[in-house]
Amino acid sequence: MNPFEGREEKQAEVSPDVEIEIPTNTPVNEAKEINESSQVIDEQAQAGTQKAQASTQAWTRNTLLAAYILVWIVNFLEYFSSGLLSSLSPYIYSDFELHSLTGLTGVIASLVSALVKFPYAKLMDIWGRPQAFSLAVLSLTMGLIMMAACKNVQTYCAAQVFYQTGFSCIDFSMTIFIADTTALKNRAFWIAYAASPYLITPWIYGYAADQILAPGGIGYRWGFGVFAIIMPIISAPLWGLWYYTQQKAEKMQLAPKKEASTRTLGQSIVHYAVEFDVIGLLIIATGFSLFLLAFNLYSYQAKEWQSPMILCFLVIGFLLILAFPVWERYCAPVKFMPWELIQNRTVFFTFSMVVSLYLAWYIWDDYFYSLLQVVFDQDVTQATYISNIYTIGSCTWCLVFGAILRHQGRLKWWAICFGVPLTVLGVACMIKFRQPDSYIGYIVMCQIFVAFGGGTLVICEQMTVMAVSAQRNIPSILAIESVVASIGSAVGGTISVAMWTGIFPKQLKQLLPASAQPDFSAIYGSLANQLAYPRGSAVRDAIEEAYGHTQRIMLITATCFYVITWASCFLWKDIDVRKMKQQVHGVHF
Repeated sequence: MNPFEGREEKQAEVSPDVEIEIPTNTPVNEAKEINESSQVIDEQAQAGTQKAQASTQAWTRNTLLAAYILVWIVNFLEYFSSGLLSSLSPYIYSDFELHSLTGLTGVIASLVSALVKFPYAKLMDIWGRPQAFSLAVLSLTMGLIMMAACKNVQTYCAAQVFYQTGFSCIDFSMTIFIADTTALKNRAFWIAYAASPYLITPWIYGYAADQILAPGGIGYRWGFGVFAIIMPIISAPLWGLWYYTQQKAEKMQLAPKKEASTRTLGQSIVHYAVEFDVIGLLIIATGFSLFLLAFNLYSYQAKEWQSPMILCFLVIGFLLILAFPVWERYCAPVKFMPWELIQNRTVFFTFSMVVSLYLAWYIWDDYFYSLLQVVFDQDVTQATYISNIYTIGSCTWCLVFGAILRHQGRLKWWAICFGVPLTVLGVACMIKFRQPDSYIGYIVMCQIFVAFGGGTLVICEQMTVMAVSAQRNIPSILAIESVVASIGSAVGGTISVAMWTGIFPKQLKQLLPASAQPDFSAIYGSLANQLAYPRGSAVRDAIEEAYGHTQRIMLITATCFYVITWASCFLWKDIDVRKMKQQVHGVHF
C-alpha cells in the first residue's frame, strides 16, 4: 500500500480515502467535531495553522518525500552537535574547575527552552511553520558561536541556553510538521523516523569528541565553530521547501486571506504582547527560575538552606508558580492553554506521567557519564557508547513500536504492561550494579531494559495527547506536553544537582586519606583531577566509593517516582489510535 495518500493540488477537497458518516444518535458536540474534521481549512484556527492546513493541499508526492529526507538530515546534524556537546561539557567545566556545575546549566537551559515553547507554538499558529523554524535555527547557531568564543563559564552557560532553546524548538517544529502531514495511525512510526538519526550519531560523536580533545586536535572551540557554520547551511533547503509550499498554497488561494493590518507600531506591540501573553510568561518564567535555582545554589551559600536569599527564592518562586494557572484561567485575555483539553482525564494524567518519568530520569542520569569514566575506567569513546545505549535502543524500538501501533493501537496497555515495568526493572537493578565492585556488563543490561521501556512511554506520551485533540490544538497541546517534560527534566536535574552537591562532597571528604585532604576542592571540582589518580590508589578508591554511595541514593529516589508514572497510566482512557477520527487532508503519509 502506498503511504502517500490523497490527491494533489485540489482546493478544499476531502481526501478520497476519507469517509465520514454521522449516525443519527451521535451527540451534538461529537457530530460537530466530526463535521469539523471533514473541513480542509479550520475556520477557528489561527492564520499560521490555516497556512499549514492549506499547504497539505499544495504538497506533491515528490516534494513531501524531499521534505522528509531533509528533516532526517537536519535532525542528524542537530543530534550530532548535541551529542558532541554532552561529551565535551564536563571537560569545559573542568577547565574552569567547576565540574559540579555540569548539571546546573542543564537545568537552566532546560527551563528556558521549555518556557519558550509557549510563545514558539503561538508563533507557529500566528505567523507560520517555516517562519518560526528560521528563528529556531538562528537561536541554535548563536549558541554554537558563543560556545566557540566563550572565555568564562558565564558565557558558556548563556550559550547553552541559546543552543538548547534552538535545539528544542527545531525538534518541536519537526514534530508539528509530522503531525500536519501524517494520518494518526501512522504518526508514531514517522515520529520515530525523525528521531532515527540517533541510531547513528552516538557511534560517531564519541570518536569525534576523542579526536577533538586529543593532543594536536582542533579543540572544543573549533568543534562547536564547525557546526555553527554547517547548521544554517543545511537547514536552509528545508526552510526553503516549507516556505515555497506555503507560498504555493497562498497563490492557489487555498487559505483565506487576511486583511492588511491598520495598527500603528504601538498598537502592534500591545496586540502581540496580549497574543503572546507576556505577563503570563513573565510570571511562570520568574517563578520556576527562582524556585529551581534555589536548589542549585543553596550549597554555595554560607548558611545553605537558612540563607535569606535561598528562602526568598523558594517562597516567591512557589507563589508565582501557583499564580500562573490562576492568571491563565481567569485573567489572561488570550490563553495558551486549551482548558477543555487539560481537563480531559487522559491529557491530565499523561502530563502527570510525563513529569514523573522525566523527573526520575534526570535524577539518576545527570552524572552517569562521569561515573562511567571514574568508577568503571571507561575512556571518552566507551563512556559515550554506554551512556547512549538508551538512545540507540529506544530509537530502534520506537520504529518497531510505531509499526505495531498501526495494527495494535491501544496505547494504555502498552504503557502499563510493557513500558513502565521494564523501566522500573532497569533503574531498580542499577541500585545494585552502579557500584565500584560491579561488572560493567550489568550496567549495559539495565540500560537496555530502560531503553525498551522508555521508548514505549515516549511514543505513548505524544500519541495520547494528539489522539484526543483537534488538529488546530495540536501545537498548543504538544507545547504544553513538551513544557511539562522539560519542567520534569528541570526539577529532576535540580534534585540531582542538590543531591550531588549535598551528598558527594561530604562523602568524599570523609573517605579521602589525610594526605589528599588539602586537594579536596581540586578533586571535587574537576573530572580531570579525579581521573588523574591511578586506579587502586587510596585516593581513587575514596573517589569511587563516594560516587557509588551518591548514585545509590539517587537511584532509590528515582525508582520511587516511577510509582506515579505507573499509576498515571492506569487512569488514561483506553485509546485505540486505529479508530480515532482525526483526519489529515491532501498528500500525506
